[in-house]
Amino acid sequence: MDGVLRTFANVSWRSLRVWQRHALVFRRSWWLNFLPPLLEPILYVVAFGLGLRRLIGSVTYLGQELPYLRFMAPGLIAVAIMYNAYFETTYASFVRMYYQRTFDAIVATPLLVEDVIAGEWLWGASKALVASSIMLGVLGGLGLVHWPSGLLVVPLAVVGGLLFAGLGLVTTSLSPSIDGFNLPIFLLVFPMFLFSGTFFPVDTLPGWALRVAWILPLTHVAALVRGACLAQAPPHWAGSLAYLVGVALAVSALALVLMRRRLVK
Repeated sequence: MDGVLRTFANVSWRSLRVWQRHALVFRRSWWLNFLPPLLEPILYVVAFGLGLRRLIGSVTYLGQELPYLRFMAPGLIAVAIMYNAYFETTYASFVRMYYQRTFDAIVATPLLVEDVIAGEWLWGASKALVASSIMLGVLGGLGLVHWPSGLLVVPLAVVGGLLFAGLGLVTTSLSPSIDGFNLPIFLLVFPMFLFSGTFFPVDTLPGWALRVAWILPLTHVAALVRGACLAQAPPHWAGSLAYLVGVALAVSALALVLMRRRLVK
């Protein structure tokens, strides 16, 4: 227990230097990083708008009929929050840790291992914030976001980004190789992508599947983001927000402990 407490106590403001290092690298190829969140919503809108518009004209959500594109658009933002935070702290963090030996170079400075882990966590959340903000602007320009309530997506992206960044670091701490990420992606991330209310209302699921869906954090992220984009608070929004904050704190604390065990041998 004392070792765990020391692990948390060792995290300092110097972790922002790790964040700064990643931001500088990101800035060198910013246009490549901006293209996916810029073009992805447009491709989805074109594909669903032209391909499925006649098959799925509207959906019933919270007792009202919505054009399918207006229902789907917030789901795209929620998925972007998950994907950018999780993949940044799995594949990208593993490459920096194992192949590039970036972590070894950083801890050769006055920074501690805990600062490196915290910096990775913050950077994963930042990637989620940047990507979701770009998508929010694009979808807003297409008339699929209600303003100014849509701005609430920004703090939701921070909370969701911190949660999925922590989850990604937990995965990295346990994965023996980069190929090991295939299993949690197949068993956890991909099911969340499909069954968390991103592309269809979760209340259309059978009872047992609905209960499972509400355990998944992306379901709560999607519900809150959709509420912000539609200017209609979902039922139990306070419970969803509390759930996300609690899970974010839990997985992030676990990530710090497990990643330190992985790095300090």
